[in-house]
Amino acid sequence: MQVLSVAVAGASGYAGGEILRLLIGHPEVTIGAVTAASSAGDVLARHHPQLAPLADRVLQPTTADTLAGHDVVFLALPHGASAALARQLPEGVTVIDCGADFRLTEPAAWQEFYGSEHAGSWAYGMPGLVVEGGVKQRGQLVDATHIAVPGCYPTASSLALATAFSTGLATGDVVIVAASGTSGAGKSLKPHLLAAEAMGSMSPYGVGGVHRHTPEIEQNLTRAAEQPVTVSFTPTLAPMPRGILATCSARVAPGTTTDQLRAAYRDTYDTETFVQVLPEGVWPTTAAVLGSNNVQIQVTGDERVGRLIVVAAIDNLTKGTAGGAVQCLNLARGFDEQLGLPTTGVAP
Repeated sequence: MQVLSVAVAGASGYAGGEILRLLIGHPEVTIGAVTAASSAGDVLARHHPQLAPLADRVLQPTTADTLAGHDVVFLALPHGASAALARQLPEGVTVIDCGADFRLTEPAAWQEFYGSEHAGSWAYGMPGLVVEGGVKQRGQLVDATHIAVPGCYPTASSLALATAFSTGLATGDVVIVAASGTSGAGKSLKPHLLAAEAMGSMSPYGVGGVHRHTPEIEQNLTRAAEQPVTVSFTPTLAPMPRGILATCSARVAPGTTTDQLRAAYRDTYDTETFVQVLPEGVWPTTAAVLGSNNVQIQVTGDERVGRLIVVAAIDNLTKGTAGGAVQCLNLARGFDEQLGLPTTGVAP
């Protein structure tokens, strides 16, 4: 099989660096251009000293000409920056966007939450997501040339709840509270992300239904339910570098038992390498998925009030971004889906 040449735009950021970490261990790719905006001209080691095999690489400017000569281009750019660049890339290049530009299918939702013109939608890059008809999204990614990698919160929340909606066990009234590590906010300097502000403290943000991942979660659950689903989503900032722990709740159909819920989740995910439904009584932790492409899930019912509770843990930079992107690369270019992707966490 031909080794693919791969470029990473936005390589100086957290997402770009994580993509490169995974690509270093991928046997079917060679890493070509690594690009940045204001950091162009720097050596990569200045931004990612952990990437020793690429330490001497010089970050090039992010231009279509620099990226065009590759088989695959990963775009790890700020929201709104991918669309114009993607339009300049030639036919035949597989483009995998880690930003939000092409995730939403409804222009009105994009305009409401992002405040700019909708660029369109690409194949949605969550292989294990249950969608219309109870099938998985995976089939839409085989041979895809343009892929939109999901957001980190939607990855955890959608995989936590889609099964319940697809099977008719969940009926609505969705409430999600999720804690994320500080790397989810990117590398830009922000006062509330200083160690003195964030360490030893938790804080909410995007409260009141305004977080930009809300319409993406609603879109995914609506597809699974095949009817509109709305979500109350509250993110929080946790004093850790990586990880997301999402606690997801919904009303269930009358008479639904915990055993029924667990059976449905086992049926959905028993064949998914990267999604583990934990043994009863064992709860997900962010430490257990650190550095891996895994999603750990535990589901139970609060039968007294007629609700299900699903807790999901991911590494926001691996499964939540870069791991999901490389998984999509494997499907799009005919590789084994697990190639180059870690299935064990780093703990303690």
